[in-house]
This record gives sequence, structure tokens and C-alpha cells, in this order.
Amino acid sequence: MSFRTLGYTAAVATMLVMAGCSAGSTPPGTAAAAKPGTHTSSAPAVETTVSAPPAGSTASTRPNIVLVLVDDLSMNLVQYMPQVRKLQQDGTSFSNYTVTDSLCCPSRASLLKGQFPHNTGIVKNHGSDGGFLLFHSRDQERSTFATDLQGAGYRTAFLGKYLNEYQPGIRMGGTKPYVPPGWDQWFVGGNAYDNFDYKLNENGRVVTYGSKPKDYLTDVLAGKAADFISTTASSGKPFMIEVSTYAPHHPYTPAPRDANLFPGLRAPRTAAWDRAPENSTWLATKPRLTKAQKQRLDQEFRLRVQSVQSVDRMIGRLRSTLAKAGVADRTMVIFTSDNGYHMGEYSLPSGKQTAFDTDVNVPLVVAGPGVSATRNASEVVANIDLRPTFADWAGLPAPPEADGRSITPLLSGDSPAQWRHGTLIEHHDPATDPKDPDFERDSANIPPSYDALRTGTFTFIEYVDGTVEYFDRTTDPEMIKNVAGTLSEERLAELRSAVRGMATCVGADACWSASRTVS
Repeated sequence: MSFRTLGYTAAVATMLVMAGCSAGSTPPGTAAAAKPGTHTSSAPAVETTVSAPPAGSTASTRPNIVLVLVDDLSMNLVQYMPQVRKLQQDGTSFSNYTVTDSLCCPSRASLLKGQFPHNTGIVKNHGSDGGFLLFHSRDQERSTFATDLQGAGYRTAFLGKYLNEYQPGIRMGGTKPYVPPGWDQWFVGGNAYDNFDYKLNENGRVVTYGSKPKDYLTDVLAGKAADFISTTASSGKPFMIEVSTYAPHHPYTPAPRDANLFPGLRAPRTAAWDRAPENSTWLATKPRLTKAQKQRLDQEFRLRVQSVQSVDRMIGRLRSTLAKAGVADRTMVIFTSDNGYHMGEYSLPSGKQTAFDTDVNVPLVVAGPGVSATRNASEVVANIDLRPTFADWAGLPAPPEADGRSITPLLSGDSPAQWRHGTLIEHHDPATDPKDPDFERDSANIPPSYDALRTGTFTFIEYVDGTVEYFDRTTDPEMIKNVAGTLSEERLAELRSAVRGMATCVGADACWSASRTVS
């Protein structure tokens, strides 16, 4: 179903075309937005009163797109983010949204391309089988959602964290610091996880930031993003902007004004806290957490909650900017994360890479014209679906190389008669290099390579050595009991076959068919 079938009137579409929003619009230049070298002051807290129009409201058939992608955000942080909760009230949340890999670069590559890691070839954050350098050398940047939208007349901007290994000064054979194809505006950092004392490539010019409160990276990105929205909205051009924060990635640096918030807050003591799963194939001998580890986890969780406060304020500021610019009613706002994060669950120190829901099931919230408000959608969706969705909204055909499908039919409140039963999580060659920002110092925290099938009701994991785990999430939502041993040989064979089909599928049709072979 095309975005334009959601009840938008021809009269408004005609009016917007006359205003310069036609599909053939030429992307504007890069003169607008924040000037290179300008340090944007910290954003004040903003309480937005913008609410997404209900399904069937009148708006452009080519909406603007604002994507906020955060780093390592787990579901349990959303309760501390009032602006995200407001976005949930105004739009639709997907309870079964899953990333293709609980590792930064593979997941981000999947989002850009709409492909599983086995098709992008990006399975690590750096080195011979992952990272920006491999992504670039494979010419992957020539076809992403950015090139799709720019080619359709959208003005595009990327701010924040791109792909691991990218550095602001990298030239890739050119005379200026490298900016990938598809982006009109580019404000991107490298290893800026501290959120202070970093550099940004600002449209081909490297700018250095310091350690003053006004240099806090999330706030700088918020200011530049608001400038881009205001400037582009006034031009009448459709736009797409991705703001990709480093928060709340380790070392979980909060903005100075948030550093004393939530005194005494501890990591959640869920049913999985400090408890290895029963019958685990790789955690059976995992020791219990020490007192020192628990204390550190509590400190880290508090820092993570503090660090997302600036992200939350940014979302409020951007929505307020959209309203002031008069484009809130024709802008889709999306909030999600590249992967989740475990903190004490399964007796594991802080980290990711597993197929547990803590690591792979992350928030996806969409609000905007035609999107049902205060709705929780249970359909299985994945980050490979965002590129086809953006293309759909722009009136483009589905990207031929994408493995995913547009989620537009799920946004109006009418569930389609058919949807995928499950999706693939694949994780290979885990991050064991100390140079990797996601390196796990505790080797027992690193799962073996695996392929997994996650449906709306269960998770089936097949590890590289052939061992398997099966978690029935309807009766065991915390995934603390592997019951693969109770399955029949026929059921195990069916599940193994389904995983192989998903792990080798290429293209939307093949991956769709593979996703429906088992339930």
C-alpha cells in the first residue's frame, strides 16, 4: 500500500506541488543549516504540545522525515524519557521491532541498505569483515535510503555517529574530508563517545569542540538539526534528517546539567537479573555477579538514564521546531536504537551481542500524518524495513536490493491480512578486538556466532557449533528457560530449515517467503 492511499486529499497535494514540493524538485545546495565552525549552545528543555494527526488527516503525500537513532538504548530506558513517551501517545509503537544484529555497525548498515548483514557483508564494527572502510570499499554508499530520497528531491542531512571506523578527517582519496553520497548536509563525528573534546566533519571541514557545557555533543546536534529543519521548511522543500546520537553508549556521559539526577537509582532487578538461563548452551557455568559488579552496574545504569535526558530534550526541541516551522502535520518522526543492551540480566556484565530481547528488541516509535495514535503494533518488523518505508513515503518503488518491506500498511491501524511470521538475527565473528569500542573485556560475556529466528512468540537460536536454544516468550518473557530439549525432532528440523532459509535469503520476495515458513 502506498503512503498516498492513507486518505490525503488531492487538493492539498496540488497546493504543495505549487509550493515547490513536486517529485522532480532539485535538491538544494548545502549553504543552509548551521555554519561550519559555529558552536551551538546547549538546548533548553522544551515541552512540546505537538500531537500527530489521526489517520486520514490531510497532509502532503510526500512527508518530511525526521529519524532519531540512538546508540545502545534498551527498552528499560524509555520510562525515563517523557518526550519519547509523548511520541508514543501521538503515534504507533512496535513491540516486536528487532535489529538484525546487536552490534552497532552491522545494524546501522542494515538500516542504511535495508539488507540483512549476510547481504551487506558487514558483520563487525571494523576490520576485514565490518566497519566503514569495508562498507565504502564495497561501494555500499552508492545506494542507501539517503541516495533514494535525495534522488526524489528531498534535502537530506546526517548528524552524529555514522559507521564505526569513520573519522571526520578521513579523505578516501579526495582532497577534502569525505562526505558520502546522498547527503546535502553532513555533521558527523568519529570516536566521540565521551560527548566532549571531539571533532566533526561539517560539510567537508573538520571542526574541533572542547569540554565546556555548550560543547556537549547531543546538544550541539540538537541545535544543528533544529537549524536544518527551520531553514529547509522555509524553502518549501521536503526533507529527511537523521540525528544519530552517541548517547547512551559507554562511557554513558551525561550532560553536565543532568549529572546529579536520579540519586540512588539502580539497575532493574528483573526475573533475569543475576540468573543464567536454565539449560543454556553457552551460559550454563556462568558465575553469579559479584558485589563489585552489581555496584558498577547500578552506577552505569544511572549514568545511562542521565545521558538520555539530553536525547529526550532534543526530541522535544525538534518537534517544537517542526510545529513553529508549520510542517509538523506533514512530517514523520521516528525514534529507535541501533541495538539494545543488557545490564546484569543472565548474570552478564553490561554489554550486547546476544539474541536475548534485552539486546535485539528495541523501541520503534513512529508519529506523523496518517499514523494511529496511542497504538501498540505487535507485527514483527525489523530495521531492514525502514529503507523501503522511506521510499514508500517518498512515492518511490521499493529499492530492488532491499530485504525488507514498507511498514506503511501497519501505521494506519488496519493490520494487513498477511505479514511476516518472524525475522532473522545474525551475529558472527563477535567483537573480541580491544580496538573495538564494543569490545567485551569479560570473555564469558561474548556469545558464540549464531543465527536466530525471532517471531512474535518465540526465539530460536542456532549457534555455530550446532547447539540450539528455544525460548517460549509467551510463558517465559524474560527468556530464562531454554526448552529446546522438549521439542520434537520434526519441530527442530523445521526450525533449523527456517533459520537457514532466512540466513541465505536475498531480496524482499525471497526474505518475505522465508519469514513465513514457520510460526
